[in-house]
Amino acid sequence: MQKIAVYCGAATGTNPVYEQAATELGHYLATHHLDLVYGGGGIGLMGILARQVLRDGGQVYGVMPQELVDRGAAFTGLTDLQIVADMATRKQTMLTLADGCLALPGGPGTLEEIVEAFSWARLGDNSNPCAFYNVNHYYDSLERFFDDMVTNGFLTPTDRQKLCFADSLDTIMTFMTTYQPPKIRTY
Repeated sequence: MQKIAVYCGAATGTNPVYEQAATELGHYLATHHLDLVYGGGGIGLMGILARQVLRDGGQVYGVMPQELVDRGAAFTGLTDLQIVADMATRKQTMLTLADGCLALPGGPGTLEEIVEAFSWARLGDNSNPCAFYNVNHYYDSLERFFDDMVTNGFLTPTDRQKLCFADSLDTIMTFMTTYQPPKIRTY
């Protein structure tokens, strides 16, 4: 485990606990010698996270579509910033660069990116573990929804165990370092 893709908000949210969690995650990554791969933004939780990793001497790799660069969203002080054609390329590039995927609190984009990474793992197109950093119970209802998928027969119990929800970074890292990708089902 060398690089972690983190998906998170371009906003900070209404509760300061989310900013604190982004700061703590940035510090954790840098002090555990884990590089950050993220969307390349300098605003919201994205900016807080990237700045903390850099302040603590870590490496930060951003991947941003040209349209967002043109809007001024890019953080230019990164170890590396790859500018790509579109969001689909950004998501694929982040998965290729990373060894694990983690979601801090965020909006629809955060949710879409981490759920796609998990879906691709089930298809065999992503070997990275996926986890939700469940700060302040932010992802409780989503965790219940994944459990409901199992109850209703749309997700196997075995595959459900391949997705981590935790409020502890140590728990998340243990999950990631011991992770085995899902068995690819055949029809």
